[in-house]
Amino acid sequence: MYRVQLNNFEGPLDLLLFFIKRDELDIYDIPISYITQQYLEYVNLMEELDLDVASEFILMASMLMSIKAKMMLPREDDENDEIDETDPRYELVQKLLEYKRYKEMAVKMADIDEETRKRYKRGYTDADDVDQQATGEALKDVTLFDLISAFRKVLTDIERQRVVHKVNKVETTIEEQTEFVLETLSQSGRQSFPTLCKNLTSRVVIVVTFLAILEMIKEQQINLFIEEDPTDFYIDLKPVDEIIAAK
Repeated sequence: MYRVQLNNFEGPLDLLLFFIKRDELDIYDIPISYITQQYLEYVNLMEELDLDVASEFILMASMLMSIKAKMMLPREDDENDEIDETDPRYELVQKLLEYKRYKEMAVKMADIDEETRKRYKRGYTDADDVDQQATGEALKDVTLFDLISAFRKVLTDIERQRVVHKVNKVETTIEEQTEFVLETLSQSGRQSFPTLCKNLTSRVVIVVTFLAILEMIKEQQINLFIEEDPTDFYIDLKPVDEIIAAK
């Protein structure tokens, strides 16, 4: 299990690279119909969560649908396996490759900066190193898209299991679900997201609970842990000394 630092919300190219990495897709031969369907589904979930879906996401959705339409038109057979400028996906692939290189370089620069900072910092032991040695948990970068995957899985499971005969109006707030999460963690300790939601039968309540968790992560009230499979994440109360150190 990994202890997680949640990155800031990112853009549409990050979402596409997330799909490519998650589903082990060939970046040079993107299954455009599949990735468009996945992309639109995630954008709809983001809108349902009332996250700030920037105009770039909408523009990318239009681009994907345009590429999908062009891919349906008859084209001359090309024995060359490499994508060329006649392929409707060419521009998108070039953007993804360029952005991927930029991201990889940014990670390398951040690693160098962190290593330099640790090397010249005297008389101080990095708290993350101490925590890792004590718990055996390594830090791992996770995006909001990973957490949305877990949210999507819980919604799908609940929709599959329940049979609704009567629709009741459900009202709840982020503050109420924050109290629910804090109380559950105080009584039962570390919880997985599916376990936390197992007795929540309303889609609305699950949505608000997920938003409450995101807000608590942002406010550094809780720690986030994740398995190799990002759709299975855990949360736990942040120790008092960590809360004090973060201020």
